[in-house]
Amino acid sequence: LDRQLSIVSQAIVNVFSNEGVRDCAIFLPDKREKLVLQAGAYQAAKEIQLLPDEEKTAEAVMLQGHIVDLYDGSTLSQAGKNEAHRFKRVVTTKSPGRYYVRLIPLHVSRKVVGVVRLVIEDHSRCLSIERNVEEQERLNPQTAFFWTFLDQAAAVIERERLRRENLQVELLRRTDSLRSALLSSVSHDLRTPLSSIKAAASSLLQEDVQWDEETRRSFALAIERQTDRLNRLVGNLLDMSRIEGGALKPEKEWYPLDELIHDVLGHMQIALQSRDVRVSIPESLPPIELDYLQMDQVLTNLLENALRYTPPGTPIEIAVEKGDKEVMVSIADDGPGIPKVDQERIFDKFYRVMGTARRETSSMGTGLGLAVCRGLVEVHGGCIWAENRSSGGAVFRFTLPVTKVEG
Repeated sequence: LDRQLSIVSQAIVNVFSNEGVRDCAIFLPDKREKLVLQAGAYQAAKEIQLLPDEEKTAEAVMLQGHIVDLYDGSTLSQAGKNEAHRFKRVVTTKSPGRYYVRLIPLHVSRKVVGVVRLVIEDHSRCLSIERNVEEQERLNPQTAFFWTFLDQAAAVIERERLRRENLQVELLRRTDSLRSALLSSVSHDLRTPLSSIKAAASSLLQEDVQWDEETRRSFALAIERQTDRLNRLVGNLLDMSRIEGGALKPEKEWYPLDELIHDVLGHMQIALQSRDVRVSIPESLPPIELDYLQMDQVLTNLLENALRYTPPGTPIEIAVEKGDKEVMVSIADDGPGIPKVDQERIFDKFYRVMGTARRETSSMGTGLGLAVCRGLVEVHGGCIWAENRSSGGAVFRFTLPVTKVEG
């Protein structure tokens, strides 16, 4: 908008210099409805300094929609039905001669969207301030051409206003969509484990039933599993909030990546008990500087994603490859793969692949897990992506930088 209005301002000065126009600037209202300089013909808006009398006059023009001329000294010439005002204003330019300031409202229909400030040389060929066609032809044919420029400036301003309003509407729509997705996902995924915990705890508290030790243990394990599931859900929500706010900082320590992978497989043993998990890790893998808890969450989320979108009994493959400057971790499955249209969006928050069967009991399914993975990997200086395997299924890969230290 600044660029377009600067072009209009320069064109007005260049085209109508013979009619006495020596400078042009355009005011627009800000968010507080205070007029500010938006563009000038020869200077940046921030370099143009206005005296209080001009500011007050421009505000009156914006409010009343009438043209006002400010002359040297305290004489004010008016157009239309303006009430009388007196300001002391001395107009100066680099060229000799007498000049005055003309403040013109920019109209769109009946609405004033801005004010044009012209510095005009005081001679008989000045532009008419009348918009009446017959009056324009009688006084100066160039006047009609001049008003075309102003109408163009008003159209540019109104178009930009409508564009911003459309962007705001779209932002509110997307925000509402995200809020609905969050409430839908969280309410469903909180209710499911809470129902399981409630059922197991209520069973244990029944006094008229004597549970054997094995049954009591199964109830306790169910409570533990569902509590862990709730903890991961809340952790993903909190981490997503910290990632977007830039407040999530990894507390890195040197740790063997192979041990981290085996630790994750250990605490996911019950969920993975029906799967053939194949692990391929090179023997010469060096320790990696990482945040243990964050990378534990990345691996856990990726494995849960594989469990959710693949048929029971199919294998899951975990592989680590070492390069000169980074290590790459891959988690592959034999599921249906990722539709091509979804490959670019699966790491967006609350996004779920549609049309693919999910095992609701296997994981949270909020659409946050992969978004959190991307944030945690990137904050470690790595990258993450997904692709389909030629043999079928999908593979998720992420990299972590290898840091070399002396000794």
